Amino acid sequence: MISYEVNCDTLALIPISENETKIIERNNIFIVNKPVMEIIEDSCEYFGSSYNGRHEGTKKLIGISHKAPIIIEESKNLIYFPTSSPRLLDCVWIGLNNIKDYESKNGKTELLFDNNKKIKLNISFGSFDNQVLRATKLESVLRKRINAAE
Repeated sequence: MISYEVNCDTLALIPISENETKIIERNNIFIVNKPVMEIIEDSCEYFGSSYNGRHEGTKKLIGISHKAPIIIEESKNLIYFPTSSPRLLDCVWIGLNNIKDYESKNGKTELLFDNNKKIKLNISFGSFDNQVLRATKLESVLRKRINAAE
């Protein structure tokens, strides 16, 4: 597959190589012949903004610019966060609203999605928990602003 947009079923985007990404969806797992960041950028553009615009939005909303979560699409609440710097080849992107639970396993984090799929990530529990909290803060600020505008 050479084209993909993040959607409500997208659980995680995992780099396999410099130009291949494993996509884990609610009911599918497949490979896309693009780098993770290109899929994230294309998805932002598909929903009407650039990655840089979404990144700047996060900075303005919650003051975070390093390993920042981003809103790919606000009406569907598509908020994704990186497990490391997005510039690194091993950076995984996780959909916030698909997480059921996560726990520490031998210095790594085991993530359970709401469809009971599990993946192990090479990130400490503390770092992963911090990323979830940042994404949750972004979601909360966004929701409050949307509600205030109605």
